[in-house]
Amino acid sequence: MANTVQAKKRVRRNERREVINTARRSQVRTFIKKVETAIDAGNADDAKEALRLAQPVMMRGVTRGVFHKKTVSRKISRLAKRVKALS
Repeated sequence: MANTVQAKKRVRRNERREVINTARRSQVRTFIKKVETAIDAGNADDAKEALRLAQPVMMRGVTRGVFHKKTVSRKISRLAKRVKALS
């Protein structure tokens, strides 16, 4: 259990950040799912557009400290490769 004032404050802060980070992580997963759905449907135009919209959201997660940079870069690369294979 946190004893100091600062430790108690960190607990409160971490609880608030957890909600924000969970929402951001969920948003990124939703965008990735839209790309994968378009790829599975075989729709190249929709897949390109979904990937174009997903990339900045994914990188924003890196900027905010929710994801590691290399993880997001790897995911974007793999999605881009699958979208390119459609055309």
